[in-house]
Amino acid sequence: MKRNKIEQVRVLLERNPRIKTADVMKALGTTKSYTYVLMSKARSSYQKQYGETIEDRMIRMRDLAKRIEIVRPNNLPKGMTVAEAEEIVADVNQAISKHDSVNHPAHYTTGGIETIDFIEAKKLGYNLGNVVKYITRSGLKGNQLEDLRKAQWYLTREIATLK
Repeated sequence: MKRNKIEQVRVLLERNPRIKTADVMKALGTTKSYTYVLMSKARSSYQKQYGETIEDRMIRMRDLAKRIEIVRPNNLPKGMTVAEAEEIVADVNQAISKHDSVNHPAHYTTGGIETIDFIEAKKLGYNLGNVVKYITRSGLKGNQLEDLRKAQWYLTREIATLK
């Protein structure tokens, strides 16, 4: 499925928070002023969803990576116990699982089941799958009314194919 421009920018920013505007423009084929708007909205939606900026997350993840390096065998600092190292690993695993925006984004896993698992189990197809997707995540990513209108659009399209 094609992502909207803001989601595309979010992916680019998550991969490289210091990406240059010119590189985003080139990747998306947008104008400079529109790219600034997209980047601002992408950062804002990320912060709204996760409660931190993309840049802060990258700093935190770098810190976690350093902590992972510490707990490798024969790499414990003097005075650190195995129990302390295991606690660090648990913290790292929790942080990584909490922020998997590609494979398991928070707005897709709300309610204990991923929407895609339900859609595939019911063999709903593209249009009806999108109806379910937009309804189940409505309001979790931002504009609830927009998500419900998208669901309605896909449902109307599916009904039209059955006539």
